[in-house]
Amino acid sequence: MTTFEPAPGQVPPADAVHPGSSTPEAPTSVSRLNETIRDFVQKWGAVWVEGEITSWNVRGGNVFGRLKDLSSDASLSFRLWSSTRQRIPADLKSGDHVVACVKSEFYVKTGDFSFIVSGMKHVGLGEQLAQLERLRVKLRTEGLFDASRKRPLPFLPHRIGLITGERSDAEKDVHRNAELRWPAVSFRTVHVAVQGERCAPETIAALQTLDADPDVDVIVIARGGGDPQTLLGFSDEKLLRAVAAASTPVVSAIGHENDHPLLDDVADLRASTPTDAAKRIVPDVAEQRALVRQLRSRAGSRLTQRVGHDIAQLQQLRSRPVLRDPETMLTTRAQEVWFHASRGRDIVDRRVDAAMRTTAELRASLRALSPAATLSRGYAIAHLADGVIVRDAAQAPAGAGVTVTVGRGSFTAESQGETAESAAAGLPEGAI
Repeated sequence: MTTFEPAPGQVPPADAVHPGSSTPEAPTSVSRLNETIRDFVQKWGAVWVEGEITSWNVRGGNVFGRLKDLSSDASLSFRLWSSTRQRIPADLKSGDHVVACVKSEFYVKTGDFSFIVSGMKHVGLGEQLAQLERLRVKLRTEGLFDASRKRPLPFLPHRIGLITGERSDAEKDVHRNAELRWPAVSFRTVHVAVQGERCAPETIAALQTLDADPDVDVIVIARGGGDPQTLLGFSDEKLLRAVAAASTPVVSAIGHENDHPLLDDVADLRASTPTDAAKRIVPDVAEQRALVRQLRSRAGSRLTQRVGHDIAQLQQLRSRPVLRDPETMLTTRAQEVWFHASRGRDIVDRRVDAAMRTTAELRASLRALSPAATLSRGYAIAHLADGVIVRDAAQAPAGAGVTVTVGRGSFTAESQGETAESAAAGLPEGAI
């Protein structure tokens, strides 16, 4: 068997089990071994230890809890009797960073080892709470808490995705209150662990499953209340970033009004309780029916008022003289039209007469100036065979054929050449 080995520099009890003092043929008893361990442990005395409270369960006025090392996963269990509890701060709870005066105790009958707390006080925020504050600042700086990135919830979701614990009160509250408000509401529920190490990864997987479902219009993450330690999974950084990256609006319904995991800040809507979430994601059918009746009444009143107003305007227009007797306007304007038409005819006639006289004068002037008038007075025009007008007698030598045009017609002749008589008589040059 395994024997008790004292630490270096320590003296074991007189009846302690020493190496080699027991054999398979002569083993020691369990009680003797436990007594040896108890006697050794009792010599340790009290010691002050620093750590973080990770469990704080009150039973019958006594506290049974665990204290975790700040820099490793090491932890110890402790017991705090009700008499001691009256002498320590009353606000101690899970997540607090404390120093405690503990004395080791080994129970011979059961072989259990524990520490009895004789004093405990705050040191500051627990390491886990300090980490949460640092994460809160980091995510706020990145903009994950900004209201501008929050997605609006649909007025009436076709299907609600619910992530919660199996057979939990939170699931019952969400279903019951949502169905009371809108009986036709539909759910797709995924059960996950809502505390412990499995909480964050299972919630992330459920979120991704529901986010990929095109029928799910809004996702609710819900659980009942609890101490800060049990709600730590809903402040996990991976979960928070998965919620921020989801395309479907996410509602956080964790704990009670005073509980505030970081999921509340990243989610598109924070509900104070699962019941509050149900009330905020679906409308109340009774309220909506009352609203429809009210809107119908208002629409009917406005329509009646508008029709009455339009009828009054129409009657007012019909009472005007121009619409009451439309022919009056035509009769009064007929004389004006006749006057303008008559005046127009007179103006046109005068202008036509003036134009005719001007045309006659121009025609007379053209006639007086035209070659035909000159020819009618006895003059003639002589043309050579190539059509050149004879202007000089020298142009038509003797024997040259010429065409002579007179007032009526033309004839051909043969030139006799220039004569002295024609020049002396003052006849035009080129005359025959």
